[in-house]
Amino acid sequence: MREIIKTPKAPDPIGPYSQAIRAHGLIFVSGQIPIDPATGSVSGKDIAMQTRQAMTNLSAILAEGGSGLDKVVKTTVFLSNMDEFQKFNEVYAEFLGTSKPARATVEVSRLPKGVLIQIDAIALA
Repeated sequence: MREIIKTPKAPDPIGPYSQAIRAHGLIFVSGQIPIDPATGSVSGKDIAMQTRQAMTNLSAILAEGGSGLDKVVKTTVFLSNMDEFQKFNEVYAEFLGTSKPARATVEVSRLPKGVLIQIDAIALA
């Protein structure tokens, strides 16, 4: 069984995809960028502010699906500048606390809307 998860507390997708899909006891969250769902605008100019918004969006989608950040088993993080890794890591750790999922972090040349970060996740439903 496959179920689409959607919440107004996170930005609408900017393409033909869902915020998240629940399937086989897992929630697959699409890449979240730092868009404020209330305004539709990029939130913040630095990596810390943008990470905070991306994680807030991720958390809202998981909550809508009956899950949470404590149930995340894997994330993939895309940074536009790996020199920002430490600042990103500090904010990321604030959100995840002792729940440390598996993670891949890669530097990419460009992200949608010129943002500095995108994060996707897989969590237990």
